[in-house]
Amino acid sequence: MVARRPSLVAILLVQFLTVGAFAAAWAVSTPESRQLVTRELLHKDTYVHVHVPRERPLIIEPLYDRPDLISDEDLAAVLKQVQPRFPREALKPNHVEHALRTWGVGAEFQDPAVLSGKELTEFLTDHGKFIDSWGKKIAPLLQDLPTGVSIRFDRTDGGSIHHDHWLACLTEAGVMLKTPVYSPGRRNATIHTVLDQALRDFRLDERETEWTALAFGLWIAPQHQWIGGDGRHYSFDLISQRLRRGQKELGVCSGTHRVYSLMALIRLDDEFPEILSDEERQHAWDYLVTVRDLITESQFPDGHWPSNWPDGKAAVEKPKVDEFRSVVIATGHHLEWLSIAPRELHPPEETIQRAMQWIVKTTKENPQQTILDNYTFFSHIGKAAAMWRKTSPEAAWEAWEKTHPFVPGEAPVVGPAKSQPEPSEEAH
Repeated sequence: MVARRPSLVAILLVQFLTVGAFAAAWAVSTPESRQLVTRELLHKDTYVHVHVPRERPLIIEPLYDRPDLISDEDLAAVLKQVQPRFPREALKPNHVEHALRTWGVGAEFQDPAVLSGKELTEFLTDHGKFIDSWGKKIAPLLQDLPTGVSIRFDRTDGGSIHHDHWLACLTEAGVMLKTPVYSPGRRNATIHTVLDQALRDFRLDERETEWTALAFGLWIAPQHQWIGGDGRHYSFDLISQRLRRGQKELGVCSGTHRVYSLMALIRLDDEFPEILSDEERQHAWDYLVTVRDLITESQFPDGHWPSNWPDGKAAVEKPKVDEFRSVVIATGHHLEWLSIAPRELHPPEETIQRAMQWIVKTTKENPQQTILDNYTFFSHIGKAAAMWRKTSPEAAWEAWEKTHPFVPGEAPVVGPAKSQPEPSEEAH
């Protein structure tokens, strides 16, 4: 028996019904699912460029001026220790990024051995300056993509260690949106180009979202949601939820960066109430209340916090053997986020006093080479010290140098940076 071919009418009827079913499904589908279908089936770019409403990023100002916690003299002593006195060869982007977020793009120093904010910025944003430091055998820090410029983040030579850390540090340093970015293949890119690419590339399941939260919040607020390059809808609510996930899975720097970013999102929500939903804001607040109680219980008598501060009282009762940098990390970072936190989220006053005494003593007593070898961690101490005086390291040091000018030969002599891998923050 010979099978009969379907008639043209039957074929057209099936096609009509299929298209009709698809159209009906499309009509009741969510915008997110439509974006996904467009991207997957039609191979079209579904990213929607995000409007950036400002030329300069927002600033989350510190809330307290406490000369009783740290005097002008002690602040100057701490800041002198954390100046970016780096060798010009083989500059580590991670060190430069930390120095820049601490000192700002406009920082200037009377000591010519110290890198200015302008020099730090140019190293990060100009491939030519990067080559001057590293040569041509190292992979570029700035990566050209068809849609923009991204940042190479890895632990190999010349790489930025953390995702979106480059962008967040330049943002906190006060870089302009139109600041030029000279990648290997582009001469017309700007900070906006990199920000746009970061918004396009963001995925919620990334290992690190701490710096994404800061960079995006300081640039695009009050916009609180956007469509990424994968066609999915993202929001600061989702990022906040991601930051809160897993108290025991600390993440970078003993989990202190996620604490700072959550506090920053709440401060942004104070100014732009639509950044977080009421429900998510309350969850973030409750998370920080828990952190407050844990650091109250986990502080050691000398004032430092250990890397396992989330263990609360048990961290003191059964102390672990911490590396030096681990306690520098925990203590400096906690003081930093507390400087932007309302008093309701503060531990008792004596807890803050002991922590401040510890960071001042530790920073002043350590040789400059030790500070340099652990610069990324001590930079947070310098930032925190200035913020508790309701100022910035840049402004505080400029004021200090007006009455205490630099005298050649009195600055500490610092040897070349040791040839060693970048200390890992992830385990602490």
